Amino acid sequence: MELHEYVRLDGVGLAELIRTRQVTPPEVESVAREALKIADERLNGLTRPSFPNALDAAGDGPFAGVPFLLKDVPIAAGVPFTLGSRAIPDIAAAHDTELMTRFRRAGLVALGITTMCELGLSFATESARYGPTRNPYDPARGVGGSSGGAAALVAAGAVPLAHANDGAGSIRVPASCCGLVGLKPGRGRIPCGPDTGEAAFGLLYEFAVTRSVRDAAHLLDAVHGPAAGDKYLVAPPLRPYAEELDAPHPRLRIALTTDAWSGVPVDPEVAAATARTGRLLERLGHTVEVATPALDWEDVLAGIRGEVVAGVAPLLSAPRQPPPEALEAVSRAAMSEVRAFTALDLLRTFDAHNRVSRAVGTFFADYDLLVTPTLGQLPAPHGTLDYDNPRYSVDSWLRRLFAYGPFTAVFNISGQPAVSLPLGRSASGLPIGVQVVAGSGREDQLIRIAAALEPDFATAADRQGTLDQ
Repeated sequence: MELHEYVRLDGVGLAELIRTRQVTPPEVESVAREALKIADERLNGLTRPSFPNALDAAGDGPFAGVPFLLKDVPIAAGVPFTLGSRAIPDIAAAHDTELMTRFRRAGLVALGITTMCELGLSFATESARYGPTRNPYDPARGVGGSSGGAAALVAAGAVPLAHANDGAGSIRVPASCCGLVGLKPGRGRIPCGPDTGEAAFGLLYEFAVTRSVRDAAHLLDAVHGPAAGDKYLVAPPLRPYAEELDAPHPRLRIALTTDAWSGVPVDPEVAAATARTGRLLERLGHTVEVATPALDWEDVLAGIRGEVVAGVAPLLSAPRQPPPEALEAVSRAAMSEVRAFTALDLLRTFDAHNRVSRAVGTFFADYDLLVTPTLGQLPAPHGTLDYDNPRYSVDSWLRRLFAYGPFTAVFNISGQPAVSLPLGRSASGLPIGVQVVAGSGREDQLIRIAAALEPDFATAADRQGTLDQ
């Protein structure tokens, strides 16, 4: 297999070639390692060189032999992680998470660890430890965060899909910046154990970034479903998600908004791409009208502040706390403020979660889907968000963060599945993601509508900076 052939295939396509013995797993791994080396030199998307030996995986799973990458979090037994921080030494995960067990069972061949922002608290992957990860479309621009290394390397063609997780937009925002499909499953769809019952008070979701909708559908089939002891349970799909790719469309009632709930301005090119998506959906036979959930933005901010507490608190209770001087400025502020957080503060956070969830749930009683921009702006130049700036408190940082990306965090709180789709380009050629949100438990609806819109995605040949150019 040649590099130019490899980079144009999605995971399902590669798996089919392997299954039919047109290529062997060692051949695919060899070209993947070449692709990763080239892409990492250009984009700085790996925390360290590729693993000397791929992690063990089943030889008969639906993605058997397909190259894959893991995020810099504790997920795989014996694999060191740093959470993107120079304050955290390389700590080896004690065991596989349940999701990692399922990745292995699916046959995904993990070859390395991707970069992220420190502690996952930014929409820019440019940590002090690893430096900025560069966008394949424009190296002067960022890739979003926190799953930025994954998005950059998938967009470049180094691997067809990669692990990512999402606490306020960390799958969808990098997907938008890099022209990918970024599915955040709904609450309870993907297990987060065994070490936690609800990651970040239920606001953190695990999955992946992909180049194709069918990879997202087939991967969801491979890894969804509860694990023993899970706190949240959701009804299983009526049929495999992969069957939604060609399923007929009932007429849907779809809401669309380009207005941020916080009132911050939205880039005109981003708004135009979202409006164009509405027209595409109308041509597919759906009813589209301007409407939006009635949200109090201060409740959204309060809810995400609670998630910061959930993310930072384990560091405060660790046997060895990270030295403050090694942390970046916003991380230091978060550590300090979390120490002062009280039980009453936490109850107020949960009250805010409830109000947001009730508002969004009420909205989806009247609509099947909601269409919004993914980001409010085009991919930002490096340094725009400036995480290592001591002027920020947690509150002022979140307001700055969500001035850039105001549309995603709501659905981490409320729990509905949401996906960013690469449905726009700026005049300068930068990707624009459009977010589609479905009602609780309706990942099937998202897969079906994403597949219908996929002919309007950018093709591999349109991508800037891919490895075959």
